[in-house]
Amino acid sequence: MKEMTPRESRPTDHRNLDLWQFNLDVAYGRAGDRIIWQPRILAWFTDRAFRGEPLPGRFKGLTEPEVYRDLGCSNRVYDYNACFRQVEPPSVRRHKVALDATRTKHIVETPVGAMTTVHQKTATSWYHIVEKHWIETPDDMKVATWLAEHAEWQWNQSAFDRVSAKWGRLGAPTMYVPRVNVQSLYLDTMGVEPAIYALYEWGSVVTDYFRVLHENHLRLIEVINRSPLQLINFGDNLHCETLSPQLYEEYVLPAYHDRCRKLHEAGKFVNSHWDGKVKALLPYAKVSGLDGIEAITPVPQGDVTLEETKEALGDDIYLLDGIPAVLFDETYPEDELIACTEKVIKLFAPKLILGISDEMSSQGDLERVRIVGRIVDDYNATIMEKI
Repeated sequence: MKEMTPRESRPTDHRNLDLWQFNLDVAYGRAGDRIIWQPRILAWFTDRAFRGEPLPGRFKGLTEPEVYRDLGCSNRVYDYNACFRQVEPPSVRRHKVALDATRTKHIVETPVGAMTTVHQKTATSWYHIVEKHWIETPDDMKVATWLAEHAEWQWNQSAFDRVSAKWGRLGAPTMYVPRVNVQSLYLDTMGVEPAIYALYEWGSVVTDYFRVLHENHLRLIEVINRSPLQLINFGDNLHCETLSPQLYEEYVLPAYHDRCRKLHEAGKFVNSHWDGKVKALLPYAKVSGLDGIEAITPVPQGDVTLEETKEALGDDIYLLDGIPAVLFDETYPEDELIACTEKVIKLFAPKLILGISDEMSSQGDLERVRIVGRIVDDYNATIMEKI
């Protein structure tokens, strides 16, 4: 794409705002109907860093925060997760053993037994392949239950200061709570297929684990509620092809109600990450206790239209994101990105923290981020002219 030319800057433009405060004002309905542009472009950085490549063009030599400043947009700063540290009893020992050049065995030993997982390096990223999951048997799950029951949570002020120094006022501090019960089994400890068998065959071993895991998360929420962080996400990656409405109602919905109630008592803004295919779960948007839902991915990338999403969220639930990530690739014309951006704003503003559903790929065009930013800045300037 041809580089955009500079233009006159307005007081309402993102580059002239305290985006930490503006982020909070939008989330809490204090922004006078303006919206914030908060794209997540982590993969664009990490893939290049893994390959040892410098950033291209005008971004060469810039840090991540400097790129955001150049683009004139906010960052959803999930780096603040480092502020919350789980502390295990001294009787727990964690260590690892290299099995070969690419595979590592991780071991956790407890007074009630041990669990292991095996991770394999990949040639294309820092993310590993799980060759063996932590939980494979009911006895493994009993060890995981003991760990969750005996672990506590602590606030790490030095981590807060470090992240704040890096990102400055580019976005309000944000964190995500560990995945809820079923999603934790799927993505953190078992894998989808073994977890489904466990749900239907292991009986009280699973329900005991879910109860203790939930209590562990509530202890974390007590620490969150005493912290300065106000924007709280449930990092669950809900996807209806693995999480049926029946499983959502039985396991996820009660946990969400409990979590949201406790977080709302401390005035927190609560949202959950729903990506992939979510059409079967959208009817639960209004009854889950959430203030917003992050990353719902519209067609042509996901399985819902923007209109279906609006019907599900209504006028009370925030949409975080909304623009399909594929529209930032050159496969799609810029006009389609522009039309989608304008449609999302029309349907969801002011209950909108505009972003990319889910993240822009490393092949995406950063100048398209700038295009959306200009649309948002123009929209906000128009809103202010009406006041």
